[in-house]
Amino acid sequence: MPIVRQFGTWAKIVFAAVVLVIVLSPSNIALADTKTAGVVSQPQQNWAEVKTILDRRCVVCHSCYDAPCQLKLTSPQGLLRGASKEAVYHTERLKDAQPTRLGIDAQTVPEWVRLGFFPILHTEEQSKEDSTLLEKYLNLGREYPLSANNPVPDELGLAIDRPLVCPTSSEFGDFRNSHPLAGMPYAAAPLSENDFHVFTNWVRRGAPISSSLAEMPAEIQSQIDAWEAFLNGSDLRNRLMSRYLYEHLFLARLHFDNDDSRRFFKLVRSITPPGKAIDVVATRRPFDNPGIEQVHYRLQVIDESIVHKEHLVYTLSPDRMSRFKELFLDTDWNLFELPPYGTAEGGNPFSTFSAIPARSRYQFLLDDALFFVRSFIRGPVCHGETAVDVIEDRFWVSFLDPDADLSVTDPDFLENGAQYLELPVSDMNDGALGDLQAFSHKNQVRYIEYRDSQYRNSSIFTTGFDYSSIWDGDGDNPDARITVFRHFDNASAMTGYHGAVPETAWIIDFPIFERIYYDLVAGYDVFGRVEHQLSTRLYMDELRMESEDLFLSFMPEDVRQEMHNGWYKGTLAELHTYWHRRHVDNDFPSGIEFTTPNPKKEFLVELLRNGKGLWPVSDAINRCSPGDCLQHLQDPIDQTVRGLANQRGPWVQYLPDLSILIVETEDGSSRIFSLAHDKAHTNVAFLFDEEARREPQSDVLTVIPGLFASYPNFFFNVRQEKLGDFIKETKAVQSQDEWMELVAEYGVRRTSPDFWETSDFLNTFFLDQSPIEAGILDLNRYKDPKKEDDPT
Repeated sequence: MPIVRQFGTWAKIVFAAVVLVIVLSPSNIALADTKTAGVVSQPQQNWAEVKTILDRRCVVCHSCYDAPCQLKLTSPQGLLRGASKEAVYHTERLKDAQPTRLGIDAQTVPEWVRLGFFPILHTEEQSKEDSTLLEKYLNLGREYPLSANNPVPDELGLAIDRPLVCPTSSEFGDFRNSHPLAGMPYAAAPLSENDFHVFTNWVRRGAPISSSLAEMPAEIQSQIDAWEAFLNGSDLRNRLMSRYLYEHLFLARLHFDNDDSRRFFKLVRSITPPGKAIDVVATRRPFDNPGIEQVHYRLQVIDESIVHKEHLVYTLSPDRMSRFKELFLDTDWNLFELPPYGTAEGGNPFSTFSAIPARSRYQFLLDDALFFVRSFIRGPVCHGETAVDVIEDRFWVSFLDPDADLSVTDPDFLENGAQYLELPVSDMNDGALGDLQAFSHKNQVRYIEYRDSQYRNSSIFTTGFDYSSIWDGDGDNPDARITVFRHFDNASAMTGYHGAVPETAWIIDFPIFERIYYDLVAGYDVFGRVEHQLSTRLYMDELRMESEDLFLSFMPEDVRQEMHNGWYKGTLAELHTYWHRRHVDNDFPSGIEFTTPNPKKEFLVELLRNGKGLWPVSDAINRCSPGDCLQHLQDPIDQTVRGLANQRGPWVQYLPDLSILIVETEDGSSRIFSLAHDKAHTNVAFLFDEEARREPQSDVLTVIPGLFASYPNFFFNVRQEKLGDFIKETKAVQSQDEWMELVAEYGVRRTSPDFWETSDFLNTFFLDQSPIEAGILDLNRYKDPKKEDDPT
């Protein structure tokens, strides 16, 4: 159950109440300064080869905050930091934890030691003959290999919330005796002979590391200088604009047009001005007080492997700078004093940035709507666990047009309504469980009442919203239509409408958009206590309902209640609606004359038709009439794979949340498809007991060509001539035994000799498919089908 994993015992009580000392030998490594301790400047003979092995065999599990034992191996600094016994995801934490962010919260090996990290490589105190912790793990995996093509032994847990044992080198003997099968790679096929020897020889030579950063081209450095000058202007308006941009782009992987497809930067606040070495200001949240009179916004090059689950690309260019000037500096607004910093202020961006025109702020979000929706998912938590158990498995998103949004067109709307728009973080205090105000939805209720009164007193109450009230991307922006997929405890987002017409759809206006961002991204602290995690989740519940309500206001008045009831089935869901004081507004008119008996489908498809060709109206694999599909699907593989799409049956529930289907074609190439399992629920209104709210008989698969999600759960490898048989046999599965037979014939188990080769192939394919957007796929959630895991 996701809530058991996510929040644990203390969270239930609250809810019911409302790797490292790593100091390498001086002969092997030079500690140049406190910022780059342990990283040698001269190139080493096989570091590039070692880094490739790290990326392909280690980073696939050891990255971001969810790296086991906090052993993050995406960068040299992560190797030097080592591991920790403290988990970042501590679901019963009653006090905020000390942040341990690489490059931010400590810079040197001794500083990491003081924060509880211990080494995985040699230290000065160790003899060169002693095995490092890294070697011990690799040797254990060699000594006790797992049986090929068989299920992983039960003693090796794969759940992301499994208890972790994180031994130091001196504790490894006892760990080895009690966990003999826990060698590395964990619960997977072993390293190849070549990889093992390359890796161990590198370690025995002192683990020499060299920077992977290439020399900065002059044309890119020129753009960096231009952007830093732009972001550090002295004018008060410029300074507030830069603060707004930083709070929204601090997670971005900034990429320059026409630059190397794998070079990225991040926007940081620095003590030092442009022209000097960056000295990052370390705060828990991007809106916290930096503690100095003036920060400097700098572009810092990213020196680590790119992992897809945290890869949020945002492009910089001269056109982008011109757009920022147009939105923020060429508009008519004045500022005589900068707003303060702090949690209370950061909990309400509508008051903090009230001087900047709402239209500018909303258009900034709309310009890159997909980036911001993805940030809800790939934000501080790396995976969208806090956000995703509050959403359906697949839904379509569109946005209220700025000209139809009263928060944009009426200056008084936000001036008078901002008091109701404070986010939960503004109510946090230093107590163990706070005063629980953050769990109250009273401000949200007041805001909904305020919003309703404002719209009822506006001209739109006479006409109602129509198709022109939905942002169309200004004729050239595909981000105006987005599909969100939930994959149990993580999620994905794509432009366009994919799959069959979903059960629910959202329409987001400016107040919703900004609040989701500050709730799940800018204001979310992954090191925060249980109260913070719960209040974040509960507030997101409010924002989902608000988005659904806005969608309903476009529907005919006489179908709204029935549609809402279909989303919130059951007595508890009705009580949930009552407790939140939500009601379906049947008085607000719809400005659309519907002509079919299915207004939801009619409305959503018409939004695609109004897109001036930005998105296909039909989804040839998942959503179109058979005749139309055959016209659009010329490839026989696509025609065959379509047999899995949008089909109901007992077989669907056996498929994991996200499978990757590799079809080996007759010409020796491969076609890749992502199979997203859309799980049906009676409602998504509660934190607890999701399985009790499942409707597996209504589950379907959505088939997406290529790769789009971060966490594959399983691989299928099928030859083209066997594809029809695979489809037929998949749809015939009605028991766990039959599912296991399908896995045995077509699946790639964690213990398969082909497991790593398949993983490498898909990561290479992803990079070819999306050279800038791609990143290493995460295998922490790769499933291990077993006979006893019957979903029925």
